Amino acid sequence: QVMLVESGGGLVAAGGSLRLSCVASASIASFQARTWYRQAPGKRRELVAGITGGGITKYADSVKGRFTISRDNANSVVYLDMDNLKAEDTAAYYCAAGRTFSWDALTYNYWGQGTQVTVSA
Repeated sequence: QVMLVESGGGLVAAGGSLRLSCVASASIASFQARTWYRQAPGKRRELVAGITGGGITKYADSVKGRFTISRDNANSVVYLDMDNLKAEDTAAYYCAAGRTFSWDALTYNYWGQGTQVTVSA
C-alpha cells in the first residue's frame, strides 16, 4: 500500500527551476507534518524543508530564499518549488510524513520512494 508518491524530478541546468510534488494517501492524512529530505551519493540524508499542519515552514540554511514548501490540504499534496538551482542541489529527494515536525529523520513514519533531481553546471 503506497502512502507517499513523489514526482517532478528531472535534469535542469544551473539557475533553473523545478517543482516537486508529494501526494499522500488518505490513510495517513492524520500525519500532518510533511518534509522534504535529500540524499546525494556518499552523503547523509538531510532535511531540506518542512511544513507543519498549521502551515509553519522550516528550511535548511542551504536552500533558504531559493526553495519554497507549500501544501494543498484538499488534495493531500505538498510541493517543493526549487528556484536558482545549483549543482550541489543534485540528489534524490524524498518526501516524509509524521505527526509533528522534527529535524530528526527518525521522527517520520512514512517515506516516499524518492525522485531524482540533477542540476548540470
